[in-house]
This record gives sequence, structure tokens and C-alpha cells, in this order.
Amino acid sequence: MNQLQLFIDLTRINKPIGYMLLFWPCAWGLLIGYDFKNELSIFYFYLILFLLGSILMRSAGCIINDIVDKKYDIKVNRTKNRPIASGKITVSNGFILSAILCFLAFLVLINFNKFTILLALGSMPLAFTYPLMKRYTYWPQLFLGITFNYGLILGWTSSNNEISFIPIIFYFGAVFWTLGYDTIYGFQDMKDDEIIGLKSTSIKFKKIPNIFLYFCYSVFLFILIIVGYLMNLNKFYFIFLIIISIQMFYFQIKKLDIYNPTKCLKIFKSNNFLGLLVFLGLLIGKI
Repeated sequence: MNQLQLFIDLTRINKPIGYMLLFWPCAWGLLIGYDFKNELSIFYFYLILFLLGSILMRSAGCIINDIVDKKYDIKVNRTKNRPIASGKITVSNGFILSAILCFLAFLVLINFNKFTILLALGSMPLAFTYPLMKRYTYWPQLFLGITFNYGLILGWTSSNNEISFIPIIFYFGAVFWTLGYDTIYGFQDMKDDEIIGLKSTSIKFKKIPNIFLYFCYSVFLFILIIVGYLMNLNKFYFIFLIIISIQMFYFQIKKLDIYNPTKCLKIFKSNNFLGLLVFLGLLIGKI
């Protein structure tokens, strides 16, 4: 296998769902906080920076995750052939590559204001401790939500240089979105995880998956309504919320079969479209 293919497999850069789920909250935060009376070029520039940062940090996070989970990945059918688990890339080389990616992400970060830079650096411990959580708690998906949606705060502060109630409550809702979709993702490995002793919300709520997912997505939808009200968004935003609720409750939860890994993965990936729907709803609602 050539080095380029190993790099692609290691960083999962050919699987955009990971970095897009990291990017969408950044885009939401930037969108709700940006004053469109200013130059649109700045908005586009920041949007590109957040996309680059999401790709770089997600790639670095994948490497750290694979290093930490090496002995577990070997035992899981879906992950046993990953470059580090299979020995195709050494742990030391993985650390070096991850450090390079983090440095590149830092070069992206310094284009923002100092407040955003400090907030972003403060989130680093979250990014690199998440892989450990499934050893100790049934709530690793919650830790992922806290980490993955942090960009929503950064998106807001990138153009405001201060924090307020709206991005905080939006962040809270987005955490429940991640809690839902990552629980769906976790159903793929549920059997293997139970055998090797790993924990997840997928295992904890396997007897009542629909109830748990309805709760998570209902909280997210409720927060979206609150955000729309607080920001005085127009009626088209609330029409979009109807489409968003159909996507979550019908096309995700209603069609879910937790014992069908292929379907679980497909439904999980549909959250990229959901992220786009929220972005478009906010955009149309604001302008």
C-alpha cells in the first residue's frame, strides 16, 4: 500500500462526514453572529478557515483516537484493518503526523481574534481526551458532543469578540444533536463493544433507542426554536424547522434498525444534510 493511501486511511480524509459534522456548528455560530452589513468577503474567508480547521483537527483527532484505541480496534471487525491497529503505521509516526496537522490547524487559528484563539486552545484537552471516555462511562457520546460543537462558540466569537446567551444555548442544543447521531453511529459496533468491555449510549439505551433519540432530537429542535425567537428570525426559518424535524424524526429515528449496521451508518451520514438544512434555515431566516 502506498504512503498516500495510508495517510488517507489514517486521517479518514476520504470520509467527509467526520469533518463536516465538526464544521457545521462552526458555520452556524459564524452565521448567527455575523453582521451582514459588513463585507461578505470576511464571512466567506472565515467560513473557509473553519472548514480547513475542521479537516485538520478531525484528521489529527482520528490519529490520536487510533493510537489510544489500538488494542481495541484490533478486536472490532470494522476497525481491525486501520493503519495503526494493523501495524502499517507505527505509533511514533502517528504522533508526529498528528503534531504536524495540529500545527497547520494553529496556522489557520491565528487568523482569528485573540479571544477566539484563546477559547480554541482551551478546548484542546477535550479533543484529545474524548477517546478515553468509553473506557469509564456510558456517556462518551456526550463528551463528543461537548467537544464537536465547541466550534459554534468559536464561530460566534470570531466576528463578535465576546460571548452571549444565544450561542451558549445553541451550543447546548447542538450537544444533544451529536448525542443522538453518535448514538446511532455507535450501534454499528454495539456487539463488539460489549464483548471487549467498552461503554456507550448505544449500549446503555439499546432497549429503548427510539425514546432516547426522540428526547435528544426534541431538545435540539426546541433549542432551534428558542434561537429563532431570540434572534427574531423570519417565518421562513420556522418553515425550515418543519423540514428539519421530518428529517430527524422520520428519516432517522423512524427508519432506524439498530441491528443493521449498514442502515445505521447511512442514517448517521444523513446528519451532514441536516447540518446543511440548519445552515440554510438560519441564513434564510436572517436575511
